[in-house]
Amino acid sequence: MQLEGHVVLVTGALGTLGSAMCTAIEEAGGIAIQSDLVARRATDIALDVTSEDDWKAAMSRISLWYGRLDGLVNNAGVGTPGDIEETSFETWKKVMAVNADGVFLGCKHAMPLLAKSKAPSIVNISSASGMVGGANLAAYNASKGAVRLLTKSVALYGARKRPAVRCNSVHPAFIEGDMVDGIIRSRPDQAKARTKLQAQIPIGRLGQPSEVANAVVWLLSPASSFTTGSEVLVDGGLVAG
Repeated sequence: MQLEGHVVLVTGALGTLGSAMCTAIEEAGGIAIQSDLVARRATDIALDVTSEDDWKAAMSRISLWYGRLDGLVNNAGVGTPGDIEETSFETWKKVMAVNADGVFLGCKHAMPLLAKSKAPSIVNISSASGMVGGANLAAYNASKGAVRLLTKSVALYGARKRPAVRCNSVHPAFIEGDMVDGIIRSRPDQAKARTKLQAQIPIGRLGQPSEVANAVVWLLSPASSFTTGSEVLVDGGLVAG
């Protein structure tokens, strides 16, 4: 799973998963372009994934720096719990804007630069919640389900290009890090909350960021050259159950 010289843009690069992905890409010999909100720590590119102007500016900068893009990892996302009655329309729109609109804009505006690569690949980070529903995840389920099917549409479109622009989605379950920490902190009994999360995973533990990052590197690399339009589950068996 080597990425020698591959130029890869990672959105949401300062979060737990994004950081792990950038590290794994660089360890595989690639160049990880880190992007995140300007309000967070310094990155290579300030990028609000919900802003079309930001995407256009990012692609212009990458074109100037490298003249091409070999990989795009649409990782930026938000997780806001809430059932259909308690979820406000504002929350719905925010979750959909970041999780779904952001992926759409990334795939759309990166495509011309990806077409200049010899082995282009898009990896969209969805979720196990993009495969199965949850009563208290109305907006999150909808947004991650949208990512799953958008990925298939982009994959079929990209397959027409020469070389083909591959596009796959990754579906993690509960992964150690900022999002799980946020879920646990919102519960009155945090130890019990962690135990309940772990109990949902057949393999009996939470996932590690590196395990998601390794799947991403595989999908970016020539090792997965015949894989497109697929869902890669990194969920400890959650969806199988």
